[in-house]
Amino acid sequence: MIHRPLNPATLLGIAAILLWSCLIALTRNIAELFGPIGGAAMLYSVSAIALVMVMGLPNWEQFSTKYLLIGGALFVCYEIFLSLALGMANDRHQAMEMAVINYLWPALTVLLTVMTSRQKVSLWVYPSVLLAFIGVCWCISGDQALSVSVLKQNIATNPATYLMAFSAAFIWAFYCHATANLSEGKNAIVLFFIATAITLWIQYFLSNESGMTFSLSSVSMLLLAGVVMGAGYACWNYAILKGDMVLLATFSYFTPVISTLFSSLFLAVALTDSFWKGVAMVTVGSLICYWATRKSPDKRQAIEASIND
Repeated sequence: MIHRPLNPATLLGIAAILLWSCLIALTRNIAELFGPIGGAAMLYSVSAIALVMVMGLPNWEQFSTKYLLIGGALFVCYEIFLSLALGMANDRHQAMEMAVINYLWPALTVLLTVMTSRQKVSLWVYPSVLLAFIGVCWCISGDQALSVSVLKQNIATNPATYLMAFSAAFIWAFYCHATANLSEGKNAIVLFFIATAITLWIQYFLSNESGMTFSLSSVSMLLLAGVVMGAGYACWNYAILKGDMVLLATFSYFTPVISTLFSSLFLAVALTDSFWKGVAMVTVGSLICYWATRKSPDKRQAIEASIND
């Protein structure tokens, strides 16, 4: 059996997934250095500048109005909800719970695509989504027995962050579905990043968040995080044009495991076996969701298109 070597575009796509897997830890770290809102505003500003330098500033007139308004609004809301959920978490461990909640979006994207399709649905989809949700609940419960009362008790410690994290997962699923239908094969990610940065700065100046303190180490970390985020999107933008999207789509579903591993090491957070089991459930549930559609070309193409955007 002859194995074809991965082409450069596919390798860049894998690099993009690995870079994105670092963002959860880096975003939390930036929030600790500059504040939840101010740090997010700084991070997306640096990322937007990096994207403009690499990809250029696109002409907004080449995009449909619906794509810019609907896709842009969903993108901005998602990025703000996720970054603030990570930054406003009570501690680093809870921030990692926010990350696992966020990784419900692949399963939710598949579910939304399947539900809006008129074709016959694989029965594997629904239990797979349920498995992903159980995995999230397992992570939130910690070492305690999984129960509704335990979940309520843990969520009550910081309900705003949990609400933002769950909302972000659903919003990104809707974003993936909407942009696959509205983007017409075009990518306005640079404009969306600029809009996110502007919105965060407005939120920062309207908030009571204290001023930011700069140092060589904090600025260096900010630049690193911004470049990582911008480079991830730039690599992915090239990969979706010439890379092996079936392979990349499959590999992307392992992001929760890679991200959790990197975050636990970078943030020095010791995770229990129970937490890892929850992460595994989210990953397996999402992966089964995706492969349950592999026999249906239309649904598979729709899901892969959503990942592309």
